[in-house]
Amino acid sequence: QVQLVESGGGLVQAGGSLRLSCAASRRTFSSYTMGWFRQAPGKERNFVGAIRGTTGSTHIADSVKGRFTISRDNAKNMVYLQMNSLEPEDTAVYYCAARTGSGVRLGPEGYDYWGQGTQVTVSS
Repeated sequence: QVQLVESGGGLVQAGGSLRLSCAASRRTFSSYTMGWFRQAPGKERNFVGAIRGTTGSTHIADSVKGRFTISRDNAKNMVYLQMNSLEPEDTAVYYCAARTGSGVRLGPEGYDYWGQGTQVTVSS
């Protein structure tokens, strides 16, 4: 079992930046692939990006590539989502997710554990 807790959401103006954090409870955190998803009201939960556990290689969705980056600190059981040049279309609840295994999955069904989400609102 892995507990995930996101933080760092809030209200920001368009063009601004936010960094989301996700704290994981599991000691074997480094073996998990960690993902970030987002869900706007009335829409599906969509993949934002993921980072593999051992290699640290990342996969970023085309919609945010060049603006968002993912990193992790295995010693602290933390994963981060740095969001720059935010746009109103980025407004959503952002979720941290974990999956066992090293592969990246683009669909939410590929992840085993989820945080409660953190709201990001970008004003125009």
